[in-house]
Amino acid sequence: MSAELAPLRTLVADACRVLAARGLADGFLGHVSLRVDERRLLVRCRGPEERGLAFTTGADIRLVDLDGQAGAAGELDGGYGPPNELPLHTEVLRTRPDVAAVVHAHPPDVVAADLAGIAIRPIVGAFDIPATRLAAGGVPVYPRGVLIRDRRLAGEMVATMGDRPVVVLRGHGLTSAGESVESAVLQAVGVDRLARLSLRVVGAGGTLTDLPDADMADLPDLGTAFNTSVAWRHELGRLGGMRA
Repeated sequence: MSAELAPLRTLVADACRVLAARGLADGFLGHVSLRVDERRLLVRCRGPEERGLAFTTGADIRLVDLDGQAGAAGELDGGYGPPNELPLHTEVLRTRPDVAAVVHAHPPDVVAADLAGIAIRPIVGAFDIPATRLAAGGVPVYPRGVLIRDRRLAGEMVATMGDRPVVVLRGHGLTSAGESVESAVLQAVGVDRLARLSLRVVGAGGTLTDLPDADMADLPDLGTAFNTSVAWRHELGRLGGMRA
């Protein structure tokens, strides 16, 4: 496999382990992709010794084209193959030039909140500013609990997603699209945090209330150096000995 892509393979592998460490994809379902050029992407593939996202290494990240074929010689050697839901990634990348990375995960709290009729809303403030701002813009829900295994179904999901960064998949999980691998993962983590808090509030007999407009207007933008760079270093730090 091409050596020049090694740092990007490591980045995508780290992202998979972060999702697992956060409980968003703690089994062997879920995947992360990164656009390489107009026709190719790096994506987590499954090999003959699949163990789950928590054990992802750079060798599991393979270069494929938008149709799921090897993006370069040897990329799918050794019994590796792209995920069944590769169209979930490629359809986003085909239709959203603003997106560089796609995350698909199965967070139980996100699924449970949606099935309970609880939308992802801006219920907190300074507790999690990026997640609050994301929720304030709306988190749509794709209403079909299906495996998104072809372009038709992926097109339905993308249409539901519109220009939003995250879409909840009913009875399934979520898709997060970002300008970087780091932002796509951190968005998913933020949505999961809001879902978990919402379930706790409702379970305690409380009522969910959106942050007042005045408070929303007073929330500062701490910038990508803090919201993304520092947050990502924290996520990698949490992995500790799990990092390969």
